[in-house]
Amino acid sequence: MLEKALSGSKGYWIWMFCLMTLMGMGGVIYLYQFTEGLGVTGMSRDIPWGFYIGQLTFMVGVAASAVMVVLPYYLHNYKDFGKITVLGEFVAIASVIICLMFVIVDVGQPIRALNLFLHPTPNSLLFWDAFVLNGYLFLNILITRVTFDAEKKQIAPPKWIKPIIILSIPWAVSIHTVTAFLYAGLEGRAFWLTAILAPRFLASAFAAGPALLVLLCLLLRKITRFDAGEKPIKKLAVIATYALAVNLFFVALELFTGLYSDMPEHMHHFEYMFIGLHDQLGNHNMLAPFMWVSMLLCFAALILLLVPKWRNNFKILPVACVMLFIGLWIDKGVGLVITGFVPNPTGHIVEYMPTWVEIGLVVSIYATGLFILTGLYKIVLSVRGQVDA
Repeated sequence: MLEKALSGSKGYWIWMFCLMTLMGMGGVIYLYQFTEGLGVTGMSRDIPWGFYIGQLTFMVGVAASAVMVVLPYYLHNYKDFGKITVLGEFVAIASVIICLMFVIVDVGQPIRALNLFLHPTPNSLLFWDAFVLNGYLFLNILITRVTFDAEKKQIAPPKWIKPIIILSIPWAVSIHTVTAFLYAGLEGRAFWLTAILAPRFLASAFAAGPALLVLLCLLLRKITRFDAGEKPIKKLAVIATYALAVNLFFVALELFTGLYSDMPEHMHHFEYMFIGLHDQLGNHNMLAPFMWVSMLLCFAALILLLVPKWRNNFKILPVACVMLFIGLWIDKGVGLVITGFVPNPTGHIVEYMPTWVEIGLVVSIYATGLFILTGLYKIVLSVRGQVDA
């Protein structure tokens, strides 16, 4: 079926060429980082995790969100998700590949990543994070290969795949839970030292992922003959709405715990996040504008999505989903990681700003993910077009 991705319209090949150009530029930038070392990034002794790990954290959530279409369709026989389940699983595949690429560029020397498997340490959460991510990628590749091949042949999938599909549901939850534990397990970082971090991660994931899938379904509806149907799109919008509401509630709980209880370790991080901190060197509020934009986008998206008349309007819905997605991307992809390091455990304030190297590599990795996702979607649309014919 891979040959289906090697044929397409002029617009398809222009899009793929643009993505390949960005990927090529990223390859050049990575060679520069590989040669010069991580000193060309904005990371330092005080902030060892930066833009790369922030994007990894966000995209793990997008990958995990595929469970929001897999669970209703396979476990509860919700047939309206029949057309979009494989689309969600392909989003998961592309997202996990993006996550693994962020790991490679973040460790500096890519050969170091092999140490996780050559010298496994089961007491390390990083080992389990690598294990569940690679396992989730394998499960989704196997499930989509078997179920989609059955759809192509217009036969029922083999019975042995059902237990594997059921296994993938808790596995999807595990990949973001273990990622949250990576942060919450660092006892020297008060901002992340909270039991609610994993539920908050999952809530934001189950909002951002369905919102992205809504946007992809609406885009395919506009530029191709594929129509997922209004009912599943509206159902995904409802899922994103309530997941976003739960996520904002969790953020409010964190703010209450840190500010009302007057805990300095928590207060300083939230003050830096939304107001800025001051020391003898001046004001440090580089992150505050981004976080206010994030909160405004999330609350505006929630208002639009909570009103059924607006949520079911396919002109307003994509606007709300874009606002939701960008708002959560800023929160998890930028704010969450940086704020955990500022101030550092000794109280010193060292700010972080990604360099052009980091921005260029992030753009190229996302382009790689879009390249893979576009090819997979091209296969789906081509095969379903033949079946319908």
